[in-house]
Order: sequence, then structure tokens, then C-alpha cells
Amino acid sequence: MDKDFTEMTDEQTPAEDVAFEASQDFGDASQEIAALQLEVAALKEQALRYAAEAENTKRRAEREMNDARAYAIQKFARDLLGAADNLARATAHSPKDSTDAAVKNFIIGVEMTEKELQGAFERNGLKKIDPAKGDKFDPHLHQAVTEQPSTEVAAGGVLTVLQAGYELMGRLVRPAMVAVAAKGSTAPGASDAQGASANPYAGASAEVDSSGGTFDAKA
Repeated sequence: MDKDFTEMTDEQTPAEDVAFEASQDFGDASQEIAALQLEVAALKEQALRYAAEAENTKRRAEREMNDARAYAIQKFARDLLGAADNLARATAHSPKDSTDAAVKNFIIGVEMTEKELQGAFERNGLKKIDPAKGDKFDPHLHQAVTEQPSTEVAAGGVLTVLQAGYELMGRLVRPAMVAVAAKGSTAPGASDAQGASANPYAGASAEVDSSGGTFDAKA
């Protein structure tokens, strides 16, 4: 009987060893799977970060390329503003009540030329800045040349435009030169404007170029 017991013990021992080894293998596999899962998560995060950086680089390159293309004509556009100003003055002071057919045809030709030039400006992203009377002074778009008391426009409002301004794709090429209503103007709303700012056009930044026009110093 002792012999049988010994034989049974001997027979069970390998099975127990196998179970123990299987348990060890399972534990090692679980640890390996967990490590692989962490590695996959880290690689996924890294891939997402690289993809985001690549997208940001692409957008930045596209923006810089668009800016370079848009502002490449800025100097050329500024040089044409003098011609646009002269055409505008010619149409503004033309004798429209003239009965002379030749004069009328000449005026029509000048007006058509100005219209075509403005159309070319707009097609290329050059927009005219021509504030209406009473519009609020905007130091980012306007340059105050003088201030005058007014009974029609509240303090800080535009009285008249002395020279139209222009912007190219949102960038100021030349501010509009304007006269503004002075502090103390008695138009409706003047007291509110005065309370908001004693000098509503302070801080306007513009410089004069060699052609006599003005342009944004930051442009």
C-alpha cells in the first residue's frame, strides 16, 4: 500500500509542476500584454502629436504663401493710389452741367476710367476706405488731419473725407485722411462721445511716403 501511495504521489507531482509552470507563464503573458498595451498607447499618442504638428506646419506654410502672394503687389498698389486720387479729383470737380458734347464725353471717359481702376483694385483685394459723414473715427483705418466743431456730427465722428484710404486683404495700405468733429460738438450723442474719450483719434499710426500719400507704419 505504501508502494501504491508513493506511486500516486510520483504521478501527481508532474501535473502539479505543469500547473505551476502554466500559472507562471500566464502571469508573464499578462505582464507582457500590459506592457505592449502601454507601448501601443504611447505610440498612438506620439503619432497623433506628429500628425497635429504636420497639420500645423501645413497650415502655417499655406498662410505664409497666401500672405506672400497677397502682399507682393502692395508696393505696386500703393504706387497706383496717386492715379486713383487724381481721377477721383477730376470726376469730383468736373463741369457736369456743361452743354458741350466734347466736354461731356471727356467727363464720361474719365468716370469710366476711374470706375474700371476701382474695379481692378477690388478684384485684386484692394478695398477703398471711404467713411460716411457721421461714422465713428477708427484709428486703425483713419488718420485725423483736423478737428472742427460741428452741430451735425457727434464728437469723434467723421465730418468729411479729405483723401480716401485703402486696405489690401485686410492690411492697411493707406489710412483715410479725415476731418473729425471736435470735443464740444453739440450734435445728438456728443456728450456720450466726449465722456468716452477726450481725444478719440489719439494713437492713430501713419507715416508719409515719398509720393505724398500715407501708409501704415506696420505694413
